[in-house]
Parts: sequence; structure tokens; C-alpha cells
Amino acid sequence: MKPMHKNLVIDGVVLIIYLVVVNPAITGIGLHEWLGLGIVVVFFIHCLVHYDWIIDVLKGIAISPSLARQGNLLLDLATFVVFVVVTVSGIGISSAVLQAFGLYAGGYYFWDPLHSISAKVLLALLLVHVVVHWKWFLSFFKQEKGDKHE
Repeated sequence: MKPMHKNLVIDGVVLIIYLVVVNPAITGIGLHEWLGLGIVVVFFIHCLVHYDWIIDVLKGIAISPSLARQGNLLLDLATFVVFVVVTVSGIGISSAVLQAFGLYAGGYYFWDPLHSISAKVLLALLLVHVVVHWKWFLSFFKQEKGDKHE
């Protein structure tokens, strides 16, 4: 499998898992919590798959800083920070996961609104992330179309 195909497959799986996880009406709260922890693993796999790209961006900013590169890095850092907030606040309001370990977290009325707001911000940032990378998707599908005609 070509690296670009592998990346798209992994990103597609990440998107599908994310869309299921973010809707506890589909899964129920308990499964939502466990899948939410699982998406942390998927998120790190996504980062590992795109490791070369991350290094290229960091080198590019160091060598030739541009507004586009800096904006992209800022978007990715904001997405990471909000992802961490969603994860931590989700653990803070957890009933199933914490209970499974015999734990309880206080502060529900702090964690619950924080989780709700940060989850919506994360969704918005992920949509912006996809839009910013539209050229990558376009080049993939152009390449795929060209491969079929050969």
C-alpha cells in the first residue's frame, strides 16, 4: 500500500471512530467513555503516521518562517491542547471508566461544561484542519484517478 493510501485509510478510520465517539446518544455514556480513551491511542497513531510531515513543518518554520506554516502549526497546537482538555474533562466527568478503577472525581459542574464546550471547539478545529489540508486530499484523488487510467 502506498504511503499516501495508508495515511488516507488511517485518517478515514480516525474520522469514523471520532464521529462515533463524539455522539454518546449512539453509544451510550459508558461506551462513549471507553471509546474516548481509545481515541487517545488512535490520535497518537495519527501523529506517528504523520511524523515526517510534523518534522518537515518544524524544520520549515525554522528555515523559512511563513505565515502559512506558522498558522498551520498554531492550528495543530490548538487542536492538540483542546484535545487534551476534552480528554481530561471527560475523565473528570466519567462515571463508567473511573468507577471501573474504583475512583471518583469531584467538580462535575466544572468539568461537564468544560467538556461540552471543548468538544465543540475540537470539532470546529478538526473541520478547519481538514479544510486547510484540502490540497492533500485533492492531490490524492487526482493521483488515484490517474492510476486507474494507466
